[in-house]
Amino acid sequence: MQRSTAPTSSRFVPETAFGTWFLRTYTWEHHVLRVAIADLKRLLGPSLDEIGPAPLIVDVGCGQGISFRLLDDAFRPRRIVGFDVHGESLALAQQAADRFEQAGGPSAEAHRGDCAQLPFPDASADIVFCHQTFHHLVEQESALAEFRRILRPGGWLLFAESTDAYIKSWVIRLLFRHPMEVQKSADGYLAMLREHGFVFTQDHVSLPYLWWSRAKDFGLLERFGIKQPPAPGKRRETLVNVVARKPI
Repeated sequence: MQRSTAPTSSRFVPETAFGTWFLRTYTWEHHVLRVAIADLKRLLGPSLDEIGPAPLIVDVGCGQGISFRLLDDAFRPRRIVGFDVHGESLALAQQAADRFEQAGGPSAEAHRGDCAQLPFPDASADIVFCHQTFHHLVEQESALAEFRRILRPGGWLLFAESTDAYIKSWVIRLLFRHPMEVQKSADGYLAMLREHGFVFTQDHVSLPYLWWSRAKDFGLLERFGIKQPPAPGKRRETLVNVVARKPI
């Protein structure tokens, strides 16, 4: 397989060295990525059958390709096309794609690409998978327009993001890098998706309050029984997962 050699985009804020290392850890794969994909599949519910067999999945911000196997387990695609702008991660993603195919998985590719200008045909993808990528993007409006463009009518955007409450916490500011001026609340992301023509109901949305997203104490006080977790509506949401459809 050949990778695109397009230049790295100025529309993306890359991770720190720590962040790049963290994205290949067991914690990332097991506690973050795996959990998000399982939740997105759950949110699809009966709509999963409408996607049809062997979908084409575009993984925007595929990182190091750890998602490929998990997406295959969840959706049994015929093809996975990953896009990223970070050269080091992209090389690892291509290696993951090659190993994946050699082990009998579906066709998998990793290309350098800009989420605000994807080199992909109109209405050609069944699923766009966007996991913990959007908060790195400076041109979020353009990226959403691209996601909608490449999705076929009736296709699904699987969107999993950290909110501003988490991204602006002291520990994330210390260890990672993000464009702070574009960070949004859960409601802000949901409104943005609707403004760009994606449709979904409340049944298609979840607001996980996972321990790793609780940067103040990582949920330790609740684990030890010292206090109860705040209820939805009485807390600042740290994560938002949504499956949103491009209208037919």
